[in-house]
Amino acid sequence: MASRIIATVFDCRDTEALASFWCAVLGYEITDRWRDAHGTEYVEAAVDGHMLLFHPVQDPKRAKNRVHLDVRATGPQYDEVARLVALGGRVVTDDPEVPWVVLQDPEGNEFCVLPPERG
Repeated sequence: MASRIIATVFDCRDTEALASFWCAVLGYEITDRWRDAHGTEYVEAAVDGHMLLFHPVQDPKRAKNRVHLDVRATGPQYDEVARLVALGGRVVTDDPEVPWVVLQDPEGNEFCVLPPERG
């Protein structure tokens, strides 16, 4: 028996704004909002059976992520980077020695944008 991933969870200060950013990045849709027993409101976004869950927290992000998302551009990589910056992302590093560009989402979570698949 093995465990299965049911969601990728983002701790964030503004669940609606961050959910909207990632929905625009990935083509997901907000599918639910719910409160836990403590009254904390979560926002769910999903597509094709994969869920992103946005969990509100008060403390700001303090250090580099230990886990991050890699996204692959479906068109020209730098067009996609420009689109993500226009949505509120920020370029962190663009090292010509590696094929990815590191960005941060509006709350500072790092992610990488890779070029389209070849072939």
